[in-house]
Amino acid sequence: MNEEIKAPNAWLMMLEARAPWELAALGAALPLLRRAPSGDTHPVMVFPGLGASDLSTLPLRNLLDSLGHRTQPWHQGLNFGPRPGVLEQCEADVRETYARLHRRVSLVGWSLGGLYAREVAKRVPELVRCVVTLGTPFAGHPRATNAWKVFEMLSGQDSHDDEQLAPLREPPPVPCTSIYSKTDGVVAWQCSLNPDTELAENVEVQASHIGLGVNPLAIYALTDRLAQPDFRGTRWQKFSPPATLRWLYR
Repeated sequence: MNEEIKAPNAWLMMLEARAPWELAALGAALPLLRRAPSGDTHPVMVFPGLGASDLSTLPLRNLLDSLGHRTQPWHQGLNFGPRPGVLEQCEADVRETYARLHRRVSLVGWSLGGLYAREVAKRVPELVRCVVTLGTPFAGHPRATNAWKVFEMLSGQDSHDDEQLAPLREPPPVPCTSIYSKTDGVVAWQCSLNPDTELAENVEVQASHIGLGVNPLAIYALTDRLAQPDFRGTRWQKFSPPATLRWLYR
Protein backbone atom coordinates (compact mmCIF):
# COMPACT_ATOMS: atom_id res chain seq x y z
CA MET A 1 0.00 0.00 0.00
CA ASN A 2 2.78 2.44 0.90
CA GLU A 3 4.39 2.04 -2.52
CA GLU A 4 1.15 3.26 -4.14
CA ILE A 5 1.73 6.71 -2.66
CA LYS A 6 3.26 8.87 -5.35
CA ALA A 7 5.99 11.45 -4.85
CA PRO A 8 4.86 15.10 -5.14
CA ASN A 9 4.39 16.19 -8.74
CA ALA A 10 6.41 18.75 -10.68
CA TRP A 11 4.02 21.58 -9.81
CA LEU A 12 4.49 21.02 -6.09
CA MET A 13 8.23 20.79 -6.62
CA MET A 14 8.12 24.20 -8.29
CA LEU A 15 6.20 25.60 -5.33
CA GLU A 16 9.22 24.86 -3.14
CA ALA A 17 10.57 28.15 -4.53
CA ARG A 18 8.27 29.93 -2.07
CA ALA A 19 10.53 29.03 0.86
CA PRO A 20 12.27 32.48 0.86
CA TRP A 21 8.86 34.09 1.19
CA GLU A 22 8.15 31.91 4.21
CA LEU A 23 11.39 33.15 5.78
CA ALA A 24 10.28 36.72 5.08
CA ALA A 25 6.87 35.93 6.58
CA LEU A 26 8.64 34.70 9.70
CA GLY A 27 10.12 38.14 10.21
CA ALA A 28 6.72 39.77 9.72
CA ALA A 29 5.09 37.31 12.12
CA LEU A 30 7.63 37.75 14.92
CA PRO A 31 5.35 40.06 17.00
CA LEU A 32 2.70 37.31 16.95
CA LEU A 33 5.17 34.53 17.62
CA ARG A 34 6.61 36.46 20.58
CA ARG A 35 3.20 35.92 22.17
CA ALA A 36 3.27 32.19 21.48
CA PRO A 37 3.20 29.84 24.48
CA SER A 38 6.38 30.31 26.51
CA GLY A 39 8.82 27.56 27.33
CA ASP A 40 9.95 26.45 30.78
CA THR A 41 13.70 26.29 29.96
CA HIS A 42 13.63 22.53 29.42
CA PRO A 43 16.17 21.29 26.83
CA VAL A 44 15.17 20.97 23.16
CA MET A 45 17.42 19.16 20.68
CA VAL A 46 16.94 20.09 17.00
CA PHE A 47 17.93 17.78 14.12
CA PRO A 48 18.44 19.14 10.56
CA GLY A 49 17.20 17.59 7.33
CA LEU A 50 19.02 15.60 4.66
CA GLY A 51 22.17 17.31 3.44
CA ALA A 52 21.68 20.19 5.89
CA SER A 53 23.61 21.29 8.96
CA ASP A 54 22.89 23.11 12.21
CA LEU A 55 23.03 26.37 10.26
CA SER A 56 19.67 25.50 8.67
CA THR A 57 17.98 25.28 12.09
CA LEU A 58 19.60 28.41 13.52
CA PRO A 59 16.59 30.76 12.95
CA LEU A 60 14.28 28.20 14.54
CA ARG A 61 16.56 27.63 17.51
CA ASN A 62 17.07 31.35 18.08
CA LEU A 63 13.31 31.91 18.16
CA LEU A 64 12.72 29.00 20.53
CA ASP A 65 15.48 30.28 22.82
CA SER A 66 13.81 33.70 22.91
CA LEU A 67 10.58 32.03 24.04
CA GLY A 68 12.19 30.38 27.05
CA HIS A 69 13.40 27.07 25.66
CA ARG A 70 16.97 25.80 25.93
CA THR A 71 17.86 24.52 22.48
CA GLN A 72 20.92 22.71 21.28
CA PRO A 73 22.04 21.67 17.77
CA TRP A 74 22.90 18.14 16.84
CA HIS A 75 26.66 18.86 16.43
CA GLN A 76 27.26 16.22 13.72
CA GLY A 77 27.89 18.45 10.73
CA LEU A 78 26.01 17.79 7.51
CA ASN A 79 23.24 15.23 7.74
CA PHE A 80 24.29 12.49 5.31
CA GLY A 81 21.78 9.96 6.60
CA PRO A 82 21.82 7.34 9.39
CA ARG A 83 25.38 6.19 8.84
CA PRO A 84 27.04 3.94 11.46
CA GLY A 85 27.32 5.75 14.78
CA VAL A 86 24.93 8.62 14.00
CA LEU A 87 21.95 7.41 16.04
CA GLU A 88 24.28 6.21 18.79
CA GLN A 89 25.74 9.73 19.05
CA CYS A 90 22.25 11.26 19.10
CA GLU A 91 21.29 8.93 21.94
CA ALA A 92 24.50 9.75 23.81
CA ASP A 93 23.76 13.48 23.47
CA VAL A 94 20.29 13.00 24.95
CA ARG A 95 21.72 10.99 27.83
CA GLU A 96 24.39 13.62 28.49
CA THR A 97 21.84 16.47 28.38
CA TYR A 98 19.53 14.68 30.80
CA ALA A 99 22.39 13.87 33.16
CA ARG A 100 23.57 17.48 33.09
CA LEU A 101 20.21 19.25 33.47
CA HIS A 102 18.10 16.54 35.15
CA ARG A 103 15.23 17.33 32.81
CA ARG A 104 13.70 15.33 29.98
CA VAL A 105 14.62 16.45 26.48
CA SER A 106 12.20 17.41 23.71
CA LEU A 107 13.32 16.29 20.25
CA VAL A 108 12.52 18.32 17.13
CA GLY A 109 13.39 16.95 13.69
CA TRP A 110 13.06 18.57 10.27
CA SER A 111 12.51 16.10 7.42
CA LEU A 112 15.05 13.25 7.78
CA GLY A 113 16.04 14.72 11.15
CA GLY A 114 12.61 13.74 12.41
CA LEU A 115 13.44 10.07 11.88
CA TYR A 116 16.40 10.48 14.23
CA ALA A 117 14.16 12.17 16.79
CA ARG A 118 11.61 9.37 16.66
CA GLU A 119 14.16 6.55 16.78
CA VAL A 120 16.11 8.08 19.66
CA ALA A 121 12.84 8.50 21.58
CA LYS A 122 12.19 4.77 21.10
CA ARG A 123 15.63 3.95 22.50
CA VAL A 124 15.41 6.16 25.61
CA PRO A 125 11.73 7.10 26.11
CA GLU A 126 12.31 7.69 29.81
CA LEU A 127 14.59 10.64 28.92
CA VAL A 128 12.34 12.21 26.26
CA ARG A 129 9.55 14.69 26.93
CA CYS A 130 8.04 14.86 23.43
CA VAL A 131 8.86 14.52 19.73
CA VAL A 132 7.84 17.02 17.04
CA THR A 133 8.62 16.36 13.38
CA LEU A 134 8.42 18.73 10.41
CA GLY A 135 7.66 17.06 7.07
CA THR A 136 9.23 13.78 8.13
CA PRO A 137 8.58 10.75 5.86
CA PHE A 138 8.20 8.00 8.44
CA ALA A 139 4.97 6.36 7.21
CA GLY A 140 5.61 5.67 3.53
CA HIS A 141 8.11 4.23 1.11
CA PRO A 142 11.17 6.38 0.23
CA ARG A 143 10.02 6.42 -3.40
CA ALA A 144 7.10 8.55 -2.24
CA THR A 145 9.60 11.38 -1.83
CA ASN A 146 11.61 13.35 -4.36
CA ALA A 147 14.77 12.92 -2.30
CA TRP A 148 15.30 9.17 -2.27
CA LYS A 149 18.08 9.23 -4.87
CA VAL A 150 19.88 11.97 -2.92
CA PHE A 151 19.45 9.92 0.26
CA GLU A 152 21.04 6.84 -1.32
CA MET A 153 23.88 8.89 -2.77
CA LEU A 154 24.71 10.67 0.51
CA SER A 155 24.10 7.81 2.93
CA GLY A 156 25.33 4.91 0.83
CA GLN A 157 22.29 2.93 1.98
CA ASP A 158 19.55 1.11 0.11
CA SER A 159 16.26 2.95 0.58
CA HIS A 160 14.28 -0.18 -0.42
CA ASP A 161 15.13 -2.29 2.63
CA ASP A 162 11.61 -3.11 3.87
CA GLU A 163 12.94 -4.82 7.00
CA GLN A 164 14.65 -1.57 7.98
CA LEU A 165 11.69 0.63 7.01
CA ALA A 166 8.92 -1.20 8.88
CA PRO A 167 9.91 -0.12 12.44
CA LEU A 168 10.07 3.54 11.38
CA ARG A 169 6.29 3.68 11.01
CA GLU A 170 5.67 3.00 14.71
CA PRO A 171 5.52 6.19 16.81
CA PRO A 172 7.62 6.33 19.98
CA PRO A 173 5.89 5.86 23.36
CA VAL A 174 5.97 9.60 24.13
CA PRO A 175 3.82 12.50 22.86
CA CYS A 176 4.52 12.68 19.13
CA THR A 177 3.34 15.47 16.80
CA SER A 178 3.82 15.43 13.03
CA ILE A 179 3.55 18.85 11.39
CA TYR A 180 3.05 18.36 7.66
CA SER A 181 1.83 20.10 4.50
CA LYS A 182 -0.28 18.80 1.65
CA THR A 183 1.63 21.21 -0.62
CA ASP A 184 5.01 19.70 0.35
CA GLY A 185 7.02 19.37 -2.86
CA VAL A 186 9.55 16.86 -1.52
CA VAL A 187 7.65 14.42 0.70
CA ALA A 188 4.20 13.02 -0.07
CA TRP A 189 2.07 14.26 2.82
CA GLN A 190 0.63 10.79 3.45
CA CYS A 191 4.13 9.71 4.52
CA SER A 192 3.96 12.08 7.50
CA LEU A 193 0.80 10.81 9.18
CA ASN A 194 0.88 9.32 12.67
CA PRO A 195 -1.81 6.85 13.66
CA ASP A 196 -4.47 8.61 15.73
CA THR A 197 -3.63 7.48 19.27
CA GLU A 198 -3.66 9.00 22.72
CA LEU A 199 -0.05 10.18 22.35
CA ALA A 200 0.21 10.82 18.60
CA GLU A 201 -1.27 13.53 16.39
CA ASN A 202 -0.93 15.30 13.05
CA VAL A 203 -1.09 19.06 12.41
CA GLU A 204 -1.56 20.30 8.85
CA VAL A 205 -0.15 23.66 7.76
CA GLN A 206 0.25 25.40 4.40
CA ALA A 207 4.00 25.31 3.77
CA SER A 208 6.77 24.16 1.48
CA HIS A 209 9.05 21.36 2.61
CA ILE A 210 12.15 23.55 2.53
CA GLY A 211 10.33 26.30 4.40
CA LEU A 212 8.73 24.22 7.18
CA GLY A 213 11.44 25.16 9.68
CA VAL A 214 10.75 28.89 9.21
CA ASN A 215 7.04 28.81 8.37
CA PRO A 216 5.15 30.90 10.99
CA LEU A 217 2.20 28.48 11.21
CA ALA A 218 4.49 25.49 11.67
CA ILE A 219 6.55 27.31 14.28
CA TYR A 220 3.47 28.42 16.23
CA ALA A 221 2.23 24.83 16.38
CA LEU A 222 5.72 23.68 17.40
CA THR A 223 6.00 26.22 20.22
CA ASP A 224 2.55 25.21 21.46
CA ARG A 225 3.62 21.57 21.59
CA LEU A 226 6.89 22.33 23.37
CA ALA A 227 4.99 24.39 25.95
CA GLN A 228 2.93 21.39 27.00
CA PRO A 229 3.89 20.19 30.48
CA ASP A 230 5.76 16.93 30.86
CA PHE A 231 3.11 14.30 30.13
CA ARG A 232 4.32 12.10 32.97
CA GLY A 233 3.02 14.66 35.46
CA THR A 234 -0.24 15.51 33.73
CA ARG A 235 -2.47 14.50 30.83
CA TRP A 236 -1.03 15.50 27.46
CA GLN A 237 -3.39 17.65 25.38
CA LYS A 238 -3.53 17.50 21.59
CA PHE A 239 -3.03 20.66 19.55
CA SER A 240 -5.93 23.10 19.62
CA PRO A 241 -5.09 26.54 18.22
CA PRO A 242 -6.75 29.64 19.69
CA ALA A 243 -10.00 30.73 18.05
CA THR A 244 -8.28 33.64 16.28
CA LEU A 245 -5.92 31.23 14.47
CA ARG A 246 -8.14 28.17 14.09
CA TRP A 247 -9.10 28.99 10.51
CA LEU A 248 -5.42 28.79 9.50
CA TYR A 249 -5.10 25.16 10.59
CA ARG A 250 -6.84 22.06 9.25
